[in-house]
Amino acid sequence: MHVIVSGSASGIGLAIAKKFLDAGHSVTGFDLCRSAIDHPRYRHVAADIRSASAEGIEPAEILINNAGTLEEQDAIEVNLTGTIRFTRQFLESPKLRSVLFIASASARNGAEFPLYVASKAGLVGYMKNLALALSKRGVTVNSISPGGVITPANRHILESESLYAAVKAETLLGKWAEAEEIADLAYYLTAVNRSITGEDILIDNGEMLKSNFIW
Repeated sequence: MHVIVSGSASGIGLAIAKKFLDAGHSVTGFDLCRSAIDHPRYRHVAADIRSASAEGIEPAEILINNAGTLEEQDAIEVNLTGTIRFTRQFLESPKLRSVLFIASASARNGAEFPLYVASKAGLVGYMKNLALALSKRGVTVNSISPGGVITPANRHILESESLYAAVKAETLLGKWAEAEEIADLAYYLTAVNRSITGEDILIDNGEMLKSNFIW
């Protein structure tokens, strides 16, 4: 299958692209940064999703929207409206079987910066809207909402012993997820799954559930 992955140069997007390549699929990655992949079935497009064009790109069978920013001033424009714009370019593909969005646990608990939270919550809402629209074609549409993930974007936490200990203590399992774990779930939801659609799946090591019951 031909897979489109946005934000494929590092972190979760890179892990997802590698997962599909290892499984024998072809991947086109979009990212502002240079590619970290050298593979005969990988094509890299250096572009911002706010302006990237699908012209000349092979029709998508799987579309994975991972590109995003942590910068508060750009969050709505990149994470939400940019992703919607990017997505719409691939929806007419007659081969399309699945669309996936990488959202955030923050979309559920509101526990980050306001515009970032709003952008990810909006993304989950758009996912559900798209699931309704594409259901008649048999296309599945879902999102994954990761909690803490070990990626370069979180280096400032991972390199601080005190900060990393504090965030791990907020989870039930006492750890963060590896990017490859998100990639495994992304692969299942898009390449294997045929019956889950319109769902946002949380992968946060139990952080959302953790609570102290006082009787």
